[in-house]
Amino acid sequence: MLRGKHILVGVTGGIAAYKVCYLVRDLKRAGADVKVVMTEAATKFVTPLTFSALSGHAVLGNIWATDQSTLSSIGTQHVDLANWADAYVIAPASANTLAKITYGLSDNLLTIVALASRGPIILAPTMDADMYINPVTQQNVTRLQERGFFIVPPEEGEHASGLKGPGRLPEIRAIIETIERVLDKASRDLKGKKILVTAGPTFEAIDPVRYIGNRSSGKMGFAIANAAALRGATVTLVSGPVHLETPRNVERVDVESAEQMHDAVFKCVATSDAVIMAAAVADYAPERSAKTKIKKGATNKPVSLQLVETPDILNALGQKKNKRTILIGFALETDNELRNAQEKLKTKNLDLIVLNSLKDKGAGFGVDTNVVTILDKKGKTAKLPLMSKLDVANEILNRLKGLL
Repeated sequence: MLRGKHILVGVTGGIAAYKVCYLVRDLKRAGADVKVVMTEAATKFVTPLTFSALSGHAVLGNIWATDQSTLSSIGTQHVDLANWADAYVIAPASANTLAKITYGLSDNLLTIVALASRGPIILAPTMDADMYINPVTQQNVTRLQERGFFIVPPEEGEHASGLKGPGRLPEIRAIIETIERVLDKASRDLKGKKILVTAGPTFEAIDPVRYIGNRSSGKMGFAIANAAALRGATVTLVSGPVHLETPRNVERVDVESAEQMHDAVFKCVATSDAVIMAAAVADYAPERSAKTKIKKGATNKPVSLQLVETPDILNALGQKKNKRTILIGFALETDNELRNAQEKLKTKNLDLIVLNSLKDKGAGFGVDTNVVTILDKKGKTAKLPLMSKLDVANEILNRLKGLL
């Protein structure tokens, strides 16, 4: 997996920086070409000469480097490094560096390359336990994960400060295994393909304050968009109202209602090679939406809502589908799951349908895992075990690749 790969290792300031020497050594032993970029703080713990000897390359860190021998025809160091790397691994990733990357700050070469990179970035957060469990750090880690950064969870144990808890640099083998898994997910086998993904719920207004909606968090659709972008596709993500960060290298279109999602999808579908409808579009909307808030107790009469069907986006796509565009739908069922999914696959003219059930432990709303069954129009059925939503996304994309 690592032989011939270009791995950029970013080293930040922390006592664990000395352990990264073993990471560079083992990556080289596995056949990777390794370059190292260091922050100024990192050089206080390990000299650049050490990493230079281990990697076989001059260590990088000066933003204002003028040595053109290390640059491509672009002549811009940070862009050159970002394009060179198959994967960028930052270990140890200090709390300060995590915060900078979260908010797009780039005041050293390491963070500038992170901002310029389109490839996978792997972070190994390493710091004292109290710094790691601080809510600010935890929020930064969560936001980075949602955007598609890969996090190697720190280990627990005793720190140099004497504190005990999470925040120790993981074992080198664990970091290398993560790099291998990430490279496997970032195979670039969908490069040149345009994929349209929908995600999240839709909100159908009752009045300016209230709405009819559902419990969808959008995590499955966002995982698909992230996975497709990592595999080189040009991805457009049409999302209902969710509290998720936009995955890296994904164009996002925000909508609220089913009608708005319908219009956004049909603006993009003509140029798409595949459409993956992971959104949980509301089936019904109030016939009329009040222009002002409906006041509680304004009348002595019960308040009732007359509901009408919303646009069936998936059905409309199926009816207008051409032979070039692959159409994938989702079915969340609570009973007669397989039969309902098979019927939906046929009646809506889908190429694949992904079935999940609220009865399966680890599946459903707001969680990071899923249990799905993938059905195709030839009658093949594949029930997958419990796995992360990113892994489910790649299973879907593997089948999509075979259809394209």
